[in-house]
Amino acid sequence: MNAPMQHEPVNADKTMELLWSRVRQRGDLPGFSKVVSAILGAMRGDDDREFNMTRTVLQDPALTQKVLRLANSAMYSVFGQGINTVSKAVMVLGTEAIGHLALGLKLVDGLSAASSNSANARAEMQKSVLAGHIARQLASSASSRDAEEAVVCSMLHSLGRMMATFYLADRWQLLLDYCARTGADEETGARAVLGLGLDEIGRRAARHWGLPATVVETMHDMPARKPDEPLDHKDWLVAMSTVSTRCSSLLASTDDNADIDAQIAALAADYADMLGIDSSQMLSAFDAAQRKAATEDAVVVRQRRRTDPQPAAEPVSEPEPEPVKAGKPADAAALLLRGVADMRGTLPAATSGQLLTMALETVHQGLAFSRTIAFLRDREKSRYAAQIYFGEGVQDLLARLVFGDAYQPDVFHAALANDKMIFVENAQNSAFASKLPRWWREALPTVRSFTVLPLTLNRQPIGFIYGDWDMDRPPARIEQAEVVPLNELRTLVVRGLERRRAAEPAWTRNIL
Repeated sequence: MNAPMQHEPVNADKTMELLWSRVRQRGDLPGFSKVVSAILGAMRGDDDREFNMTRTVLQDPALTQKVLRLANSAMYSVFGQGINTVSKAVMVLGTEAIGHLALGLKLVDGLSAASSNSANARAEMQKSVLAGHIARQLASSASSRDAEEAVVCSMLHSLGRMMATFYLADRWQLLLDYCARTGADEETGARAVLGLGLDEIGRRAARHWGLPATVVETMHDMPARKPDEPLDHKDWLVAMSTVSTRCSSLLASTDDNADIDAQIAALAADYADMLGIDSSQMLSAFDAAQRKAATEDAVVVRQRRRTDPQPAAEPVSEPEPEPVKAGKPADAAALLLRGVADMRGTLPAATSGQLLTMALETVHQGLAFSRTIAFLRDREKSRYAAQIYFGEGVQDLLARLVFGDAYQPDVFHAALANDKMIFVENAQNSAFASKLPRWWREALPTVRSFTVLPLTLNRQPIGFIYGDWDMDRPPARIEQAEVVPLNELRTLVVRGLERRRAAEPAWTRNIL
């Protein structure tokens, strides 16, 4: 099969149809678009973005481990004691850093798994991750408040090239042959062979996945120039992602005949004025990004020659994630104690929303519940309603997880009235059915066991934490060793609610 000549028209729509058919054949990047949308939504969210980011991370065990390792790395040792919960990690690192980390992992794993050649796929994605690290360092050097968008745009800047390489491998080889024969660059070759440029493939893919307009609009290179005035927001993002992507390609180059150091120095000199960063600062940022990528993501890059004696970090192999445990962990009490320690350590500075999120995560992860839900009392509406949660399927049940605050003779009102934890070991026992309210039986018919942790302030119930094990989990019960940390957890949440400040998530504003 010969490459199309320039006079032979190539239909861009046909190329995209072929690409999406290949994507469907290999799996439409399972979970990619959904998770990326959740990550970006949490990064730009309002009141609940810390909780949303925590929930997004916890849905992925491998990502959970990586976040906790980063939070406990030497880089964050200034924060003192170890971090045991994603909730606290989000507080320490911030939603932006967690979002970048999550996005990088999903890009690498998603496209690598979907590609027919995982080694090549990972190499391409590692360049994308490296570009994100470079953008983060450059944005930091520029003291920019737009670092979040810069990282995301830089990581996705070469999406079109990645998609063509992964899913159109045969056409990609034709493109390379065409460029070798004619001396054309990749963009020109793409238009000749594929009917549209690589940038346009990236933009179409991004629109298909519903990615933000900011990301889509920055998927093109910006030539270096001397700006007459500071760049506007969009052009700054384009310039930043252009530099980051070009630098990552140079650092990952295997061309031993090229003077990569000289090319990197020239790149810094060309774009320094546009980005408002001194060229020496840019070179330092490139070096810092290399070390971060090698240490955190095992990205193997060419090491630039340095004048400083500090050796580059060696690539670190990513440990395999532990298998998800189907039942209650054997060390549940220890896990609960570590989570409570996180809460205790953050109590002076954390908002009530942050403490409640940390408490919910501690209970959910420590006991491996099927679902864990915080019900809060809304005095204006005279009811309790599910507000935040962990576990699959709860989102679809939220409208049904509501009940009136007037006393009824059931386990929930009993726990609230007496301010004592209640554990129901066999909720399927017909003799106990009269103690279970209709709303619970109809919404959660598959539950075997559950616990209720009431939250009471000034002798008035303000809500409770609910956790359950479905019948598809091994039978389990709350042991005495776990009761102590659970009770302290309740106390810490109430203290946080008592001391709450003005800037609180919306779901905590009507409970007092």
